[in-house]
Amino acid sequence: MSTLESDKKKGYILSSADDPIMSTISKRKRRAEESLDSVYYDKQPLAHYTPAPFSEELPPCLEPWRRVTREEALSGRVTRPIRVYADGIYDLFHAGHARALMQAKNLFPNTYLIVGVCSDNLTHSMKGYTVLSETERYEALRHCRYIDEIVRDAPWTCTSEFLDEHRVDFVAHDDIPYGAAGTDDVYKDIKAKGMFMATQRTEGISTSDIITRIVRDYDTYVRRNLARGYSAKDLNVSYINEKKFAIQNRVDRVKDKMKRVESKTKQVVRNIEGKSHELIQKWEEKSREFIGNFLEFFGADGTWNTFWRDGTSIIRQALSPPASPSRSPPDSPSSSRSTEGFDGLEGAEGGDPGAGGSGIEFSDSDSEED
Repeated sequence: MSTLESDKKKGYILSSADDPIMSTISKRKRRAEESLDSVYYDKQPLAHYTPAPFSEELPPCLEPWRRVTREEALSGRVTRPIRVYADGIYDLFHAGHARALMQAKNLFPNTYLIVGVCSDNLTHSMKGYTVLSETERYEALRHCRYIDEIVRDAPWTCTSEFLDEHRVDFVAHDDIPYGAAGTDDVYKDIKAKGMFMATQRTEGISTSDIITRIVRDYDTYVRRNLARGYSAKDLNVSYINEKKFAIQNRVDRVKDKMKRVESKTKQVVRNIEGKSHELIQKWEEKSREFIGNFLEFFGADGTWNTFWRDGTSIIRQALSPPASPSRSPPDSPSSSRSTEGFDGLEGAEGGDPGAGGSGIEFSDSDSEED
């Protein structure tokens, strides 16, 4: 399959009827995707790597062109990109703008999105002052990924000549009537031709809402910028208000410091409470351990009482030894014999022949034998 046929199949198609604008963009997309071997990147064309060009920077297109109907565009049978135009002021470019442009880009399978931006002179005369200048608004839009081309100094009302000049197939905008001088809806004729494609607004955000927030909190933002080095002249603030805001800034700094000190104090107190609980728990554990050891040592059956009883017994025995053994009982035979023998000896020694002996004298030899 050739590169041209591959591009046709992918959706960002080139054909002999296409203008040079799409040729340039398709070549850029093709070069970006040639180095990526992925199914995702084959199906999803990459975002632009350069800002969107201005219409006067692009070469003129000399190829014949015919506007397509809505049915033809939605059928997917058209071989060229569908050119959709979306206009606006786009002051303070925000998410609501980006979402509207995203919807316009996705109206058809292959959309070439042209965005027209009104100049400062036209906007100030028709609607009022803007926050950003026209140059800033142009530059902000150039970096939106959905935009393929930007028209500077766009008209307030799209005429047939303007639409033909830029080869516009459809115009995208929200469906709320947009009044202007001499008409209640500037898109009335476009809607009658069947060229209008409605997009949905994003609730909760708009340029007017952002400006309202700034005006509502004017003092806060003025004090913020004064604190960041802007002068009262830069902010168009009087001398009295400048001093008032300066005092308020100092008061706020003191309040913030007090809040930080209070926060740190609370944190210190929480840390102390946590540590105190931990210390109390450890103290209770140590107390139980000490009491257990004390009772084990000094209790009724403790080590100290056991030692005292045993020591007392040993000391008592050392100071009061046991008495000598007593004589044998008189009725013992051995005792009788012993007594009789001693009695005989006493009688012999006393010379009393009738006292249990016959007056026998023991010689020295008998004594030695005994």
